[in-house]
Amino acid sequence: MRVKDSIVVVTGASSGIGRATALAFAGGRAAVVLAARREQALDEVARECEAAGGQALAVPTDVTDPKAVDELARRAVERFGRIDVWVNNAALTLFAPFLDAPLEDFRRVLDVNVMGYVHGARAALPQMKEQGAGAIVNVSSIAGVVPQPYTHAYCMSKAAIRAFSASLRQELMLEGSPSRNIKVVSVLPGTIDTPFFDYTANYTGREAKAMPPVYSPERVARTIVNLVRVPRREVTVGPMARNLAMQAKMTPGLVEKMMALQVDKTHLSRTKPAPATEGNLHEPASGSGSVHGRWNGKRRTAIRRAMSGTALAGVVTVVRRRRR
Repeated sequence: MRVKDSIVVVTGASSGIGRATALAFAGGRAAVVLAARREQALDEVARECEAAGGQALAVPTDVTDPKAVDELARRAVERFGRIDVWVNNAALTLFAPFLDAPLEDFRRVLDVNVMGYVHGARAALPQMKEQGAGAIVNVSSIAGVVPQPYTHAYCMSKAAIRAFSASLRQELMLEGSPSRNIKVVSVLPGTIDTPFFDYTANYTGREAKAMPPVYSPERVARTIVNLVRVPRREVTVGPMARNLAMQAKMTPGLVEKMMALQVDKTHLSRTKPAPATEGNLHEPASGSGSVHGRWNGKRRTAIRRAMSGTALAGVVTVVRRRRR
């Protein structure tokens, strides 16, 4: 599929990966339809996309509302005549010990991260079937392959997105043409430098941080644009994420133990306490949003070696000592 002159809907477009993706498509002369809860932020992104050379339409949308998502699709077709690409990206997270996580917050993460994608696909597919072609990009996470403690709902949702994508691909294949011309792809980023961690719900008592190594949102955006040009079933973004996925297949128990220790050491601060907060789960964050967070350049060499043979051996030693 050509990026130039394509019509692309991006959810979660007010900040982070969604914003970077919208700008990348606009830079390729695509028309972008921007969806998120923050109207002020969307208006700013729309101006940035137009300055980058694309057309833009901002449609404030809560993806948990199926009628609002249907209206998003309707507005896209009304303005531009079709939908070539739908990027499901809107996501939230919750840090909490399992028994301390408020159930309404747990459900909200699943509602946004899973049902938001379901609503997006149901809104996009009828139009794409009518056109005879299209692409749905579902942004998952390496956490859907290698789960971690304290973010149970997020990890569950990202694993669900992978399963949803695969199931939908199979159904479209069985339907034959023109449904077979609709591509469904999954993107699994590692840790990305976005404001995501600044707005998270958190009941651990410890500040949430981006777990290194941290990669740029533009890296994910480039991957998404390239997947539209040349679709693939699933792509992992970031060398560490790829290593984790491969090693989880070979030594799942060891990687599981190592991930637990790494999260405790580097994902939650040991020096900065944090008050209990529901973050942006139920109300959008204030401000105009941004592509980047505050983690750029924080790639600790010790963490880069985390998945090396030496580091894995160290984890084995720690686990054995704890058993004693």
